[in-house]
Amino acid sequence: MKKKKSGGGGANWMDTYGDMVTLLLCFFVMLYSMSTMDKEKWVALVESFNPDAVTESQPGGHEVSNNEAQMTQEQVDQTMEQLYESLAQYITQSGLSEKISLSKGSGYVFISFDDTVFFDGDSYVLLDEGKTVLDNIAQVLASGSDSVNEIRVLGHTAQAQAQVPNQVEKDRFLASNRATVVTIYLQEKNIIDPARLVSVGYGQWRPISSNDTSDERAHNRRVELVISGLELDNNEGDSITQYYTMRDEAGQQDTAAQS
Repeated sequence: MKKKKSGGGGANWMDTYGDMVTLLLCFFVMLYSMSTMDKEKWVALVESFNPDAVTESQPGGHEVSNNEAQMTQEQVDQTMEQLYESLAQYITQSGLSEKISLSKGSGYVFISFDDTVFFDGDSYVLLDEGKTVLDNIAQVLASGSDSVNEIRVLGHTAQAQAQVPNQVEKDRFLASNRATVVTIYLQEKNIIDPARLVSVGYGQWRPISSNDTSDERAHNRRVELVISGLELDNNEGDSITQYYTMRDEAGQQDTAAQS
């Protein structure tokens, strides 16, 4: 009786190998297609799971929420006006008009606090009375936080002697620390994205009065809040987008210079 032939013999491994390579190719094609997913498809996918989580990417990686994307400039301006009126009402009712001044400009609200509202002399430890003031200020700001572009906290000192500049290190640290302490307190209230909170210490170098008398020096010792509203028609975007755009442009120029 003749022996039955085994069929393909040693060539059978080629079929298995070919199938495996085909599967690997399909796998990598799938990975590539996922990595280059169309933006609209990705947004649709995210929205299907959580409609409130949809964001629109901006230059530099900043993301704009649905609320911000759907807001109009008129609504932002109205909110900023409401913030101003609410702050004015609080300052009047609290009896702090002599220690807190309030003003507004095009797209921003400006608050200036006498340093005694928050701190003792040469100290950056926040007073309990100052915390109460910030609690109320934070409550007002929270009501319109979606329209706020940035909150800048500015620290200022007075020149101890009119003709003699302050010691640089002490002057800068005191101003910066005071601004930072107020910024930290506001951040812990969770009223706004921390990326929109900025602290700046100017020291003695942006006075609003001379330093000849104690009253004039008291005017210079202050903490200020500048609350700016979003500018939705600005092609450069908000302050966060502008930061990343500037950083990216500088990086590209540096790379070009090195090449």
